[in-house]
Amino acid sequence: MNPITMQLVADKYIRLALEEDISSEDVTTNAVMPNAKSGEVDLICKQDGIIAGLAIFERVFHLLDSKTIVEFQVKDGDSVKSGQHLATVRGDIRVLLSGERTALNYLQRLSGIATYTRSVADLLEGTKTTLLDTRKTTPCMRIFEKYAVRIGGGCNHRYNLSDGVLLKDNHIDAAGGVRQAIAAAKAYAPFVRKIEVETETLDMVREAVEAGADIIMLDNMTTDQMAQAIGIIDGRAQTECSGNITRENIQKITDLGIDYVSSGALTHSAPILDISLKHLRVVEEQTAE
Repeated sequence: MNPITMQLVADKYIRLALEEDISSEDVTTNAVMPNAKSGEVDLICKQDGIIAGLAIFERVFHLLDSKTIVEFQVKDGDSVKSGQHLATVRGDIRVLLSGERTALNYLQRLSGIATYTRSVADLLEGTKTTLLDTRKTTPCMRIFEKYAVRIGGGCNHRYNLSDGVLLKDNHIDAAGGVRQAIAAAKAYAPFVRKIEVETETLDMVREAVEAGADIIMLDNMTTDQMAQAIGIIDGRAQTECSGNITRENIQKITDLGIDYVSSGALTHSAPILDISLKHLRVVEEQTAE
């Protein structure tokens, strides 16, 4: 995540997270540390995994005090081990204490998503199938969680409702059928937008192909149904498999030649990676001679 994106897009969410945790003051820190004092603390990984979100972790402290220094020993996407020293954070101890929970919440959550995504992406290595996330993200965390998916080796489906046309069951019902929904989307959406249709039956697949869908999602179909659907489509549209896709069952569909597999579990079910800030130390400031 580059600094421009961080300031224009991510900062507002990080500020909200800080304001949620510090509504008026950090009463505990202010009680034990009423005045500024320099210190440092170590960032320690307590589980094996993939690290993601280091820039967001750092930005939390910079928004509290731009003079805070974070020295990283790793970068996003690195494999990390339990007990590994990841970084040292230096600055006003009040900043280190007040910002630690918010900074760790981001880092633990995003590293957990990257770790889970990597474990699924590894199962697709050597196949033609691309791993996608979904919009099943934590409110106000989408920009961060989708970033973590990319760090873990996955790709992003549409970021929001403006990114592309995805005609799901309720859209199809509202339009009066698959053909009608695709025709309406083609008439309304800019020509650069791809049109994807969610299908639940082979009849819907036939309609979607004949109506000119760009991508056909095979939703909650059995392996046999997906194989038949791919035969019907016959290369006339790209294919996506969706619905209860997890690390445990994803291998069953890779041999079918599906173009994309989307999994909400990447973001909504990934456990956090256990990471802590430990060993806070007071640093005596040197006076000039």
